[in-house]
Amino acid sequence: MPIIRVTSLSEPGLEVYGSLTERQLKSFYDDLGGLFIAESPKVIKVALDAGYEPVSVLCEEKHIEGDAKDIIRRSGDIPVYIGERDLLASLTGYTLTRGVLCAMRRKPTVSIADVCRDAHRVAVINGVVDNTNIGAIFRSAAALGIDAVVVTSNSCDPLNRRSVRVSMGTVFLVPWTWSDDYQQELNALGFKTVAMALTDKSVAIDDERLKAENKLAIIMGTEGDGLPQYAIDAADYVARIPMSYNVDSLNVAAASAVAFWELRNR
Repeated sequence: MPIIRVTSLSEPGLEVYGSLTERQLKSFYDDLGGLFIAESPKVIKVALDAGYEPVSVLCEEKHIEGDAKDIIRRSGDIPVYIGERDLLASLTGYTLTRGVLCAMRRKPTVSIADVCRDAHRVAVINGVVDNTNIGAIFRSAAALGIDAVVVTSNSCDPLNRRSVRVSMGTVFLVPWTWSDDYQQELNALGFKTVAMALTDKSVAIDDERLKAENKLAIIMGTEGDGLPQYAIDAADYVARIPMSYNVDSLNVAAASAVAFWELRNR
């Protein structure tokens, strides 16, 4: 376990924590699946438990025998960069949550068939572009019985640092994958799909037909405009959450929690 004291922001190996964008991290070491950054000891431990491979650790020196001790012990012979709080904040652009970051390798992308084969309830995230909402949806999915998540390419990356942190590491627990052809692929696996949208054809989310489906995929749309029309038209059902006080809709993260609970596999 080489410990490297950071005195300069140009130290080789630190680029993954500072100068690389999220997009660049995703393609970094592309032949090995790219990287992501996990923040805070609790989240990093969830990732390690889920089999993600650490590449390096960045933390304040005091955490070597504190919050980062178990992480370092479990991570093997990887570089551990240490430095003062202010210097690390100037490198990363933010104050570290509990002072520990870990660069980790992404896992290879898997197919919908692999992710959803044994699932009964699936969430589809279509065009959600806020990292906080992505993380919150994954946390609700894990807590409320969603077996897998499918994410369209025009959505935020679930392994974005903020998404990971907001999810409290549940993004490492719920199987997920990317797909823009989810409707066809899910139908082929025996799923019916329900688009969450306000239309003349929308049924209430507590409709018994939805609850009776053995395999159901719940499609959530973008924060502002909701689902695109093509996604609504292709879905087997369209459903709405009944509202009061003339409120037209909930934030997508809040709506997902309501939908996941109401449509959970019974």
